[in-house]
Amino acid sequence: MLHVGDIHSGKQYCTQAYDQSIYDLWTRYRDPVVYTPGDNEWTDCNKAAEGGGAYNAGTQQIDYAHDASGNAIDYANGNPVTNLDLVRSIFFPQAGVTLGGRKKQVISQADSYDPAHPSDAKYVENVMWEQSKVLFVTINLPGGSNNDKDIWYGAPTMSATQSQEIAERTGADLRWLDAAFAQAQADGVRGVVIGAQADMWDPEKGVAHQAGYEPFVQSIASYTTDLGKPVLMFNGDSHVYRSDNPLVASDPLSYMHPGYDVPNFHRVVVHGSTFPLEWLRLTVDPGASAPAGASAFGPFSWERMIQP
Repeated sequence: MLHVGDIHSGKQYCTQAYDQSIYDLWTRYRDPVVYTPGDNEWTDCNKAAEGGGAYNAGTQQIDYAHDASGNAIDYANGNPVTNLDLVRSIFFPQAGVTLGGRKKQVISQADSYDPAHPSDAKYVENVMWEQSKVLFVTINLPGGSNNDKDIWYGAPTMSATQSQEIAERTGADLRWLDAAFAQAQADGVRGVVIGAQADMWDPEKGVAHQAGYEPFVQSIASYTTDLGKPVLMFNGDSHVYRSDNPLVASDPLSYMHPGYDVPNFHRVVVHGSTFPLEWLRLTVDPGASAPAGASAFGPFSWERMIQP
């Protein structure tokens, strides 16, 4: 199973107990579980709606949310970096090993980072593996907040901690894509699957709000063109199923990141938490070469499994 983030809604609190409950649930899966974090479980924990807090212009301090007993509602008052560390401690206790009942060995950036960038070792959640002649890669790319550029707690200026978070993770993610596509080229795979939470073509957010994702769009477009094989991307974030290729001019969403012409790319937004619930079944046939369509592309085909 591949889960592309948001283990709870943007109106739920960020607590250790809740994160642990999801981990406990996933241990009941018989097959391997690969998970890349979403904004709701770390980046957005600072927001008042998730139990974090809000900047008080009068005091020039953060008013953190507390319960009736005066205790902080969110883990670490919703601090995004600390909540990401919490997610890592629960869901990634061992680098290079998946969750689930039948664990699988994967390559983690924590073990295979560029020594010129030692901070990349933190990104245990960034993994890759090969299966059915396809390379799968995940990157920690939170949606909804312009790659975490929405200022925490609604403060007037961005903190040094937030600036560092953006710079380090963006660099690590881009270098992980470098490594993944280099491996795909070397191994002659039939295609690549990218898993990330952010919907980098979410029209609800607007073009200006999506600017923080341009380096990722640029990287994926360039590598996909060079690879010359089908590249399929799964994301969540906007939570309404969509199957498209926003990297060609004819797509209605191409204006979000214009100027690309990458016909061997396809993107699927997986459905979120609204009813009826559903999941997506992906089939990989290394011998298939399906034309790009609503539910198939190259060696890939997928089916929406809607729950009654």
